[in-house]
Amino acid sequence: MVYDREKRGIDSLPFEKISKVHVVGAGLAGSETIWQLVKCGLKVNVHEMKIIRKSPVHVSNDFAELVCSNSFKSVELKNAEGLLKEEMALWDSLILKCAYENRVPAGKALAVDRNAFSKCVTETLLGTGLIEITWEEVEAPSADGIWVIATGPTTNGKLAEWIRNETGGFFNFFDAIAPIIDADSIDMSVCFIGDRYGVGSGDYINCPMNKEEYELFWNELINAQVIEMKDFDRKMLFERCQPIEEIARSGKDAMRYGPFKPVGLIDPRNGKEPYAVVQLRKENIKGSMYNVVGFQTRLKWGEQKRIIQLIPGLQNAQILRYGVMHRNSYIDSPKVLDRFLRLKKKTNVFFTGQITGVEGYVESAMTGIYVGMNISRMFSGKEMISFPVDTMCGALINYITTANELKPMYANFGLLGGTKDREKMARHSLDMMNRFLEEVKRK
Repeated sequence: MVYDREKRGIDSLPFEKISKVHVVGAGLAGSETIWQLVKCGLKVNVHEMKIIRKSPVHVSNDFAELVCSNSFKSVELKNAEGLLKEEMALWDSLILKCAYENRVPAGKALAVDRNAFSKCVTETLLGTGLIEITWEEVEAPSADGIWVIATGPTTNGKLAEWIRNETGGFFNFFDAIAPIIDADSIDMSVCFIGDRYGVGSGDYINCPMNKEEYELFWNELINAQVIEMKDFDRKMLFERCQPIEEIARSGKDAMRYGPFKPVGLIDPRNGKEPYAVVQLRKENIKGSMYNVVGFQTRLKWGEQKRIIQLIPGLQNAQILRYGVMHRNSYIDSPKVLDRFLRLKKKTNVFFTGQITGVEGYVESAMTGIYVGMNISRMFSGKEMISFPVDTMCGALINYITTANELKPMYANFGLLGGTKDREKMARHSLDMMNRFLEEVKRK
């Protein structure tokens, strides 16, 4: 993606319009915030600690690094995640632009080559010439200027202490990451390529299990050794990132009705639906790496390899990145943030991303658009605005700033009042966002 300064009119802006904002953290939310700011000619000081010290889940120095999965979920409008993407696209989402440019096949889901995706975001933002990166661990925002805290759910150190003091403490939950395996180690004489009900272009590799293979796998999994975590509590596990071993412990057939469900898949070797299926999704454009879908785990690394190699077709699997579990933290947003995601006590400090109580890649990025757009309006002498509550974006922001008891929330039609006619609700939501955007352009 090429950023055209002349086309956007940045070089023609009067000097007094070029101001600086501090963004702490260049993840998905931070990157979207920065994008909304630089498009308006605002200079941004990005504070990022990766070169100094990486969190337990980060490995790259690039912006917008994906850690849990390489999938941004469904693109279908009748799916809440798909609707959220459509609304964000109206606001020129950088995350979505780079995701589509670096997409890998994943059926109805938007999955990406995570390294190429992060590189796209990084190069696009740096290409604006309006970003100054300070590699450091911020201890606390100063009273001068506008600050955006976009440090994510693994925020720690002195900044976490400052946030804890300002907000009354963190809420916490646990989630996990799935392992990635070497494509050359997959036995394609056992596995087969295909999508459920034949919908797609052969985007998944399927590892079929018969009943005996499944029950052996289940028994070994529930008895495998896990990495102990301080203060671990199963009640604090996030629904979408349940470790596979915890799903297995909830019942022998839980995986068969969850991530290993075989419905809509036919094994070409016998023309029958398998008893269970483990799916693999491309991790990069080359197809040299595959993600084990739904296999988030906190198994010890040696156990991960042993258990995965019990899956038919993966008996020689080579693990390129092991799964890990981490604690996620978020603040009591309804208590401490206003409707613009700004600290009520310190109105020069905004929060964005999963630390506000949203859950999911796209949801996190959406809050970055919202905060960046409103800060840009402030510097233009305009009033800040709120997304309509009958849009998916607006409903999410409304939930995390008004909920009586905040729990991590991702896009769902319940936020819009129901789930019966999803397509009708989605089209209404998208129509309202389009109208709202047109009103904003006129103001």
